[in-house]
Formats: sequence, C-alpha cells, structure tokens
Amino acid sequence: MHLSKENKSRPYLGYGLGLRTDHYEEVLNERPNVDWFEIISENYMVDGGKPLDYLTRIREHYPMVMHGVSMSIGSTEPLNLDYLKQLKALIKRVEPAWFSDHLCWTGVNGLNLHDLMPLPYTEEAIKHIVDRVGQVQDYIGRQMLLENVSSYVSYSESQMTEWEFLREIAERADCFILLDINNIYVSAYNHNVDPYAYLDAIPKDRVYQFHLAGHTHENNMIIDTHNHPIADPVFELYAAAVEKFGRVSTMIERDDNIPPLSELLTELDQVRKIAEDHFKKQVA
Repeated sequence: MHLSKENKSRPYLGYGLGLRTDHYEEVLNERPNVDWFEIISENYMVDGGKPLDYLTRIREHYPMVMHGVSMSIGSTEPLNLDYLKQLKALIKRVEPAWFSDHLCWTGVNGLNLHDLMPLPYTEEAIKHIVDRVGQVQDYIGRQMLLENVSSYVSYSESQMTEWEFLREIAERADCFILLDINNIYVSAYNHNVDPYAYLDAIPKDRVYQFHLAGHTHENNMIIDTHNHPIADPVFELYAAAVEKFGRVSTMIERDDNIPPLSELLTELDQVRKIAEDHFKKQVA
C-alpha cells in the first residue's frame, strides 16, 4: 500500500473498480490492470455460496475496500446489531483497507426502502449521527468512511449547507470521508449550488476515497443512476478534486447497464490519465 505524498497518514490504493458478478471470471482469469476493487458489503454478508467463493479467490490478488448501503447511520431507530455483527465478520474475512457507508437513512419501522434518503442539515442531526458513528467505530474497532449521497429534495429545517454538515460530522466523529464526485455534481445541479464551493469546503485530511459514476438527466433534474459512462462535467470536477486533495484512491461505480470489463478499463484509464497528468505537471 502506497502513502500519499500530500498526506502521509492516508493510505493510497490507486485506481479501482466496483467488483460486479458480470466480471468475476474475467477478473480471475485475466488479472486486469486494476489496482483494487470495492465490494458492496451486503452482497457478501452470507455464510457461503458462489459470490463468497469468488470474493475469496479475487481477494488473493487484489486489495479491497468494503462499501455498505444499509447501515442507515442517519436513522432514529437503534443501530442493527445483527447487521454490525455480520459486517464485522466480513471485515475480518476480507481485511479491507477501509469500510464505508452512506450519510443517509434507508428505512423506518424495520422497513428497508432500498434507497439512500437525505437528511436535514441540523445541529440535532449532527449530534445524533456523531453518536452513532462512534458506536459503530467502537464496535468494529476501526474508523469508517461516510459518503455524501445525491439528493433531489431539501428540508426546510436545514440550518447549513450539505458540505458544512458533512465536514462537521467527520470532524466531530473522527471518521473519514468517501467523497462521491458524481453525487456532488448531481446534488449541485438539482439544488442550484456551486459544486466547486462544495469541494473547497471539505478538509483534505478527511478524504480517503473518491467515487466516480454516470448519471441520467430526467426533465429538470439529474438522477444518480450509475448506468452510463462518467459525464464530462464530472471529469472536470474530478480534475479539480485531484488538484485540491492530491492522491486519493479513486474508483468507478457501475451498477446497471454494465458493459464489458474492457470498456470500464478504458474509462478507468481516462480517470488515471487525468490524475497522473496533473501530478506530472506538479513535478515538472
């Protein structure tokens, strides 16, 4: 594992992809030029089966990180201890560089909405989430990453910007940030705010990972669909993020309309070129 020159304490994995079932065999047989893989934690929180077998074999050749979608850190219901127990067991098995989940809530009254619901940006919500992140980190025994989600509605109760909310939680909970560049662009477009102001407000030492993905325009808003290639404005925002944050482990998410692995590798090469060209200019 490399260490970023800009932040000696931040592990740096390079350029990765989300591990998807469509590509299991090709990854194992061809060992593509991917530095690391991100797995969806819930897909492997099982006792056995083919996905877990593939995961074990692929993990022998690639570093991994774990990314969850169901912790519901922003919920007012108690943390799901059965979920945390399974998560901790998977962390022990995979030995990821880190684990992450979303800054959101995902259900109520025991019902999982299977969506990432935004939160009101209030002091009350900050205190609530900081306490819950502390519980998770104490139980797991390591720090976690929180990801900013894309949003399509706002709350009249909100007292601050999303980036102020995210920054306060990361600082007070002493956790790290998975900065989703596409989500910043999507939310900024939907709420008519400046995505570059968002980047500028995030503390460098808290950011451990970038997400990149595609999205879909629907009438007067953008939906975070992960079913298209990365859009040019998101690449431009990524370039600005590289300039500010330096070397941060970066990966592409693709969850629908999944193309051949070769297409994702070409897109990953584009991501790599944007970042590495910047670092070459710095050296020159």
